[in-house]
Amino acid sequence: MPRVLSESDVADFRERLCEVAEKLFAEKGPDAVTMRQLAAELGVSPMTPYRYFADKEDILAAVRTNGFNRFADALEGAYASARGVRAKGAAVGEAYVTFAFEHPQTYKAMFDLNQPHEENYPDLVAAALRARATQTSYVKDLIAEGILAGDPEEIGRMFWAAAHGAVGLELAGKLPAGTARGLHRHMNGALAKGLRPGA
Repeated sequence: MPRVLSESDVADFRERLCEVAEKLFAEKGPDAVTMRQLAAELGVSPMTPYRYFADKEDILAAVRTNGFNRFADALEGAYASARGVRAKGAAVGEAYVTFAFEHPQTYKAMFDLNQPHEENYPDLVAAALRARATQTSYVKDLIAEGILAGDPEEIGRMFWAAAHGAVGLELAGKLPAGTARGLHRHMNGALAKGLRPGA
């Protein structure tokens, strides 16, 4: 008879399983990873992961939820630590690029992996919305100060596309190592110039 697991035991195993899954999902893609492989990586029986997750899709959702929340923590921390609306915007952008390069597997799991039924995982939806909000809050400040003009959601998407494009190209080896950060700054400057009131 299996021993009764404490909440701490469950949380610890789920975390370890998610760490292994994130690595394998990023390297091989979720379709190429099996529950048996995940169990083998952890040295447990093939059925053990099913005690903690319903299936592989459930694990992918947990991996991505954790990633989005960590990403949001980083961006929110950068926003809170900077003084002045321009500095806050710059800090959020820097935190975005830093997170992507310090946690490339997490970043790939968040933005590059397909999850067909994302809406079935409310924690994932909430985490993704939280992460998205961190990318528009500073834009709202810039608009309120009269530095930018336009729809904050649309402008936030523009800055996000610029950051993701630069990061993705470097992570894919299409840009020389270390160049995405400078490219990102230049794109942000060009975008900001074009979005000034009366521009």
